[in-house]
Amino acid sequence: MSLGAPGLFILAFLDSSILALPEIVDVLIVWMVIEHPDRWLLYGGMATAGSVAGCYMLYALALRGGEAFLRKRLHERHVERFMALFQRYGVFSLVVPSLMPPPVPFKPFVLMAGVSGMPRTRFIASVTAGRGLRYVGEALLALWYGRQALTYIHENMAWVSMLAALAIAVAALLYYGYRRLSRRK
Repeated sequence: MSLGAPGLFILAFLDSSILALPEIVDVLIVWMVIEHPDRWLLYGGMATAGSVAGCYMLYALALRGGEAFLRKRLHERHVERFMALFQRYGVFSLVVPSLMPPPVPFKPFVLMAGVSGMPRTRFIASVTAGRGLRYVGEALLALWYGRQALTYIHENMAWVSMLAALAIAVAALLYYGYRRLSRRK
């Protein structure tokens, strides 16, 4: 808290890379926005930037040799399923899980993006979109609802995230259906 926005960046980086700090960043965003409402966009943006940087570190490691690491730790069918998911849905296979709150694991999706060879710009854009929607959205809720936002997040974040993920998944299916139809024509 005493480090302000840079501290939020560091925590989001650590949470998205080497440590697991579930819900800490979410709660800190809300708390910091309640304390300094005029900085809501700064806090949401710094949390997003820190998370993207941490995810990129994992992605880069996976790009350089993560497949061997994952194949040692996961069953072959899980690795193949993730690879097919990334090849079929691309960006949406990262955006949807990046919106989800804990306990939904996001790091395996980041690792698989690197293993599958997802292009860097596409990776960064999809993680930025998902995490940006989540963190800036939380900051906006904190701005609108003040201290009630903390209670709201604890009580409703799971279903709100599920609803947002479902909306994105439906949009992705519609997009791929449209693409498939236009290919046939």
